[in-house]
Formats: sequence, structure tokens, C-alpha cells
Amino acid sequence: MTVFDEYQQRQVAEAIARAERRTDAELVTVLARRAGDFAYLPLFWAALLALVIPGVLHLVLGWPSLRGLLVAQVMIFIGLCLVLRHPRLAALVVPRRLRQRSAARLAQQQFRELNLQGTAAGTGVLIFASEAERYVVILADAGIEPHLDARARAVLVARFSEQLRQGRTLQGFVECIDACGELLSRPLPATCTRNQLPNRLVILD
Repeated sequence: MTVFDEYQQRQVAEAIARAERRTDAELVTVLARRAGDFAYLPLFWAALLALVIPGVLHLVLGWPSLRGLLVAQVMIFIGLCLVLRHPRLAALVVPRRLRQRSAARLAQQQFRELNLQGTAAGTGVLIFASEAERYVVILADAGIEPHLDARARAVLVARFSEQLRQGRTLQGFVECIDACGELLSRPLPATCTRNQLPNRLVILD
């Protein structure tokens, strides 16, 4: 997972400040290491495979013997539990739709908890990324929706998602922030000097 030091976090904060000098939009960024644990699914698959594999081998080949069947099941279970502790391998046994849904819920939760719906003119914009799920979304309040439509957001999300997959998370955030500032500078030029939301990267470990 990407580790953001103080300098890199400051780069994100400076990008937000730069964008907000051009537009009344209030941008907030959130980076989640993972949206959900799903620890039960690797355990479920380890248990299922530990039961099925030796059982099938015993029925087809007569091996292992009934005496060795229990030992084989325990050994396979322990081995799979250890192997599936690796985040990338564990992710393979968690359905993509489930991971994406969990990340989407977390993004909505952060939108509410960080009070993006509480700006004076409804100009809150959340740029959310979850690394483990390779999930990116841009959520906008009512005052932004007419000026940052689904098509524009889809382009920004696709670009950021590709950078996230390549491990260029910082660059993804900075470019997405700059692009949002550019797109919103004409329909919502900067008129308010008061900063309603903090200019920082929120990191969820």
C-alpha cells in the first residue's frame, strides 16, 4: 500500500488550495487503504477446499486413507489460511462486486461524516480512492452536480483508476484535483475567500 509522507500529503493540500483559488467548489480528498476486511471469506474458502480436495482424492484414488484424511484436511486448511493472508491473494477470493459495493458505501459515509453536504451553496466535492479495491469515485453536492456531470466524472475516474492500478496514487490525486478545478472554474468561479472544508488528504487505515 502507498505510504504518504508529510511532503506528499502537503502536495495534495496545495493542489486543493490551488484549485479552490479558481472555483467556489470545496474539494476534499480521502484515501482508504481498504474498504472492508472480508476476513471471513478467505477462511470460508480455506475450510471448503480443505474438506473437498482430500475428500475427492480419497473417493477417486483411494488416497489418503481414512486415517490420513483428517490430517490432510487440517494441513490444507492451515496452509491455505497462511497463503490467503496475503492481501492480493485474499482479494482473489472476494467477489469484485462485493468489494466495489463496500468501497462505494465507505465513500458515501465519508461524504456525510466530513460534512460535504454542509457547505453554504452545496459546493462540496469528494474525491475518494480505495487502494485495495482499486476503486475511485467523485461525489458532488447539489451545487456542483449541474456543472460536473456523470460523463465528465467518468473520464476523471477512469484516469485516476488507471493511475491507482499503476501505483501512482499521489499523481492521480493531484491530476484529478487540478482537472476538477479546471472544469469548475468557468461555471463556478472563485467568489468566496472563506475556506469551509479542510484542504488535506484524509487517510483511512
